Amino acid sequence: MDEHNAPIKQARLANLDAIRGLGVLGIFFLNIYFMGNSFFGYAPHEVQPTSDIILLIFSNFFLEGRFFSLFAMIFGVGMLIQYQRQQMGMDTATTSQRNKRIKCRLYWLIAFGVIHAIFIFPGDILLSYGVSGLLAFRYISLSADELIRKAKWFIFLSLIPIALISLMPDDQVYSRDSAFFIEQLAAWTGSYQQQLTLHLTMFAYMLAVIPLTLMWYITGLMLLGMALYKRNIFVDGLDNKTLWQCVFWAITLASLDSILSLSGNQMLESMSDLLLWFSAIATALIYIHIIVKFCKNTPHRLKLLQNVGRMAFSLYILQSIVGILLLRYIAPDWLYSLDRIGYVSIAIIYSVFQLLLADVYLRKFNQGPLEKLWRVLVSRTS
Repeated sequence: MDEHNAPIKQARLANLDAIRGLGVLGIFFLNIYFMGNSFFGYAPHEVQPTSDIILLIFSNFFLEGRFFSLFAMIFGVGMLIQYQRQQMGMDTATTSQRNKRIKCRLYWLIAFGVIHAIFIFPGDILLSYGVSGLLAFRYISLSADELIRKAKWFIFLSLIPIALISLMPDDQVYSRDSAFFIEQLAAWTGSYQQQLTLHLTMFAYMLAVIPLTLMWYITGLMLLGMALYKRNIFVDGLDNKTLWQCVFWAITLASLDSILSLSGNQMLESMSDLLLWFSAIATALIYIHIIVKFCKNTPHRLKLLQNVGRMAFSLYILQSIVGILLLRYIAPDWLYSLDRIGYVSIAIIYSVFQLLLADVYLRKFNQGPLEKLWRVLVSRTS
């Protein structure tokens, strides 16, 4: 495919909105486990129920890391589209002024991420995306082949510290029946001042981790997304050879991930985390292909999903607010009793609500409230 024929003249790509919508809905299926205890997440039983094992395996194949990777790729695409549109613009702004606008968007995203992480949900991704976006922007004008080479290096570099961190021994036993679990839940469901202290602690931890791991991994995914866009993958989908390679690696790595994560051996479980990142990329590419082939860049196909994608920023923050209110204030007792099937049920019900909410909202407004605020802030400061 000719990367120079990428569809940069279209006002909006329906495929991208649908993929972004799938990404933001899918993220909640994983974040919901961390809305109660934002550091350790779900506490397994000493003897796991069958339903937990089944859902864990299902998550390893279809959920874990998939939507995080998908969202990062789409973020890179969005940045590239904005860059190309500005390069084609007829205004009198210089190249440096146009680039400043894009960087300004990222600076504001970082600001939103800091506010979100400290005051609402410390499992924030906006800060990481903003920082990684600034790094990825340095390579935005490279060819598709060059972007893929860069992406491979960034992802590889991120896995070295991830491996070292994941293999570090953990003396604390975190399970449903442990005293440590009870202690953690008491802290995370305490007063807002107590929670704020925990948020600040976790935020400091994230500031240390992002430059070592997430920044490189997310940057690699953003560059990969740009390369795929320049190759028209978001219009045509993957070729058959690449698609079946992704299917093979997704199944193989997810299978190994599941076997190791259920082994009961701490070292093997840590190794499974590394496999997760690779299987997540392969599965995310499959999801992109499916959406592209089904949506066919038509505004009326997967319209509800497209609407969610158009409001992804607003809905992502709303997910955090709703999840925190539900599990820390309205029904904190659920943290002692919910199994995986309970969390998944909450995510399914709330996903339906988001689909309906986005549809109703966009009948009256052109964009989400935070999307509009972001745009206004950038226009006034760039």
